[in-house]
Amino acid sequence: MRIEVDLGKCTGHGICETIAEDVFEVADDGSVRVHGDQRPEADRARMQQAVTQCPAAALSLVED
Repeated sequence: MRIEVDLGKCTGHGICETIAEDVFEVADDGSVRVHGDQRPEADRARMQQAVTQCPAAALSLVED
């Protein structure tokens, strides 16, 4: 699976970063960077939590 960010929707709240700071990084300008979009199955719960808690609905999980 991989995690994707729709930068057109992202508003830089940083909730994703608080859930998984090793995966997401919110820059000073509010843009989100994903470190390694391919995630192991062991990360599914954290990635799903980030997707559901994103207030801008900018994150999505994509099955490979």
